[in-house]
Amino acid sequence: MKKKSLLLLVSLIIAAGLNVPAIAQSDTESGVWQEPWEGVPDHYRNWNYPDFHFPDNLPAWKEERTGVRETIVQLLGDIPARPEQLNVRTVSREEKNGYILEKFIFDNGVDSWVPGYIAIPTSVEGKVPVIIGLHGHGSSKDNIFGSNPATAQDVLALFISNGYAVMAIDSYFNGERRGQGPAGDMEMQTRADQELSLFKINSWFGRSLWGMQLRDEQIAIDYLVSRPEIDAERIGIEGMSMGSTRAWWLAALDERIKVVVGIACFTRYKELIEQRQLRAHGIYYFVPGMLKHFDTEALMGLIAPRPFLVLTGDSDLGSPLSGIRVLEDKLETVYNLYNHQGNFKSIVYENTGHVFTDEMKIEMLDWFEKHLK
Repeated sequence: MKKKSLLLLVSLIIAAGLNVPAIAQSDTESGVWQEPWEGVPDHYRNWNYPDFHFPDNLPAWKEERTGVRETIVQLLGDIPARPEQLNVRTVSREEKNGYILEKFIFDNGVDSWVPGYIAIPTSVEGKVPVIIGLHGHGSSKDNIFGSNPATAQDVLALFISNGYAVMAIDSYFNGERRGQGPAGDMEMQTRADQELSLFKINSWFGRSLWGMQLRDEQIAIDYLVSRPEIDAERIGIEGMSMGSTRAWWLAALDERIKVVVGIACFTRYKELIEQRQLRAHGIYYFVPGMLKHFDTEALMGLIAPRPFLVLTGDSDLGSPLSGIRVLEDKLETVYNLYNHQGNFKSIVYENTGHVFTDEMKIEMLDWFEKHLK
């Protein structure tokens, strides 16, 4: 721990020189867990909830894995193909203390010009590893890049000071994309209105809002790998809350992502229902048909054998502890099939809610240093 604390201290000192706010802790959303199904009407208790079991040998899983991935892609809906030719504009470019910061926008080819940032460290020779930061629900790329000192999601200084490039975009209905939904600026005041209208209009066209959010991130990766400074074989991804969920979904679908860290939202759907916490996630989160096939362990299993770290509070309402324990057991099984037991790690923090703490950031950085450098 002394080595880790020193590493974080050095990063914070450098962060001060970069004029980026130090690490902060977000507000805590926590609760006391009830008995399974307590207060849930009988009809819902008796539904047939899937319980996915990984095969006992790797060849069988590799064969089944293909079908799982195909099912997930179908469940996301009729998602338009990503643009064959990127249409990206550089909005600004600034030389900072230790890095180059660029703001860009790209046309997603359906409904948006998507704004983002990329920061390239100037202290690293040759191609650099990169970490994609995924913001949470109601957050933005600016929080990833440190413009809001009250947020816990700022990771720019920590990564830049350790030799990583950083990229982040605004997801739908967040950041600079507020007021860019079907009703335009009528939705500017209330983010929830835009989130709902985007869910509705995409449903009419046979696709999920969640699938469209993931599509934007994949276009951002298309742009990222086109950059000459970036080592396309060393792409990591991290996120908190909605960003955590996007991180493991994206990694399951896109193998260009080599290392994954999720903070909070390590969630199994059945236990979320058992604990009466569907309200803990916004409408964007829900993919029709998912529980007709499998719970989240099947999706997360697609990440194996790539390194996957999850950091969760034991009192986080969006991640029932009972579900975490099921996921841990099941994911350990699939990583064992590859003989890569050390590539999956779950840490549950006692008396901790929906937060991104300094201790979690130390674990995250260590994980990337071990698996991405």
